[in-house]
Amino acid sequence: MLTNFNTVRKSVKKMQSIEKMLTDGTFDSITKKERLTLARDKDKMEKVLGGISQLGRVPAALFLIDIGHEHIALAEAKKLGITTFGMVDTNSDPNRVDFAIPSNDDATKSIAIIVNYIAAAIAEGLAERMAAKDEDVEEVASDENERKAARIQAEAEGEASRGKGEKTARTPGAPKRRIPNSGRRTGAR
Repeated sequence: MLTNFNTVRKSVKKMQSIEKMLTDGTFDSITKKERLTLARDKDKMEKVLGGISQLGRVPAALFLIDIGHEHIALAEAKKLGITTFGMVDTNSDPNRVDFAIPSNDDATKSIAIIVNYIAAAIAEGLAERMAAKDEDVEEVASDENERKAARIQAEAEGEASRGKGEKTARTPGAPKRRIPNSGRRTGAR
């Protein structure tokens, strides 16, 4: 089953290379018969693989309408470790999918209701994720601003305390303090 996934990847790459040939002009330099065969292959692959041609990675979850009919997709998902959600009728085993949705998987109205509900839940989840990311970015920015302000304040306080020690003035009549120089004598006293 895993080899089917690799075959799909190769077919997608071939379809993308044909599309690239169309855009960069190399399609015009080949013969008419080759052009026709490549166009037919591209159309066939587009019909079969069009929805997954732009996937960059393996999906995190897979939603199946009829798990009995889509048994190959279910087996592929299990081999790849993909979480599966499926509409399960009385003629299917609910233990074959990770999350079973008991419903009539033959009626178009019940399929439409459940698919619309799941699509709305996914859209809501994505919106919440984006809002959470925005809040995290704002929190990180405010935390950084607070750290910068604290650092600047600490530097200012440090300079103020150092400045007090350096600006101590000697009284005019007080003698200079002598610093011992470890037994070494210099010419000037």
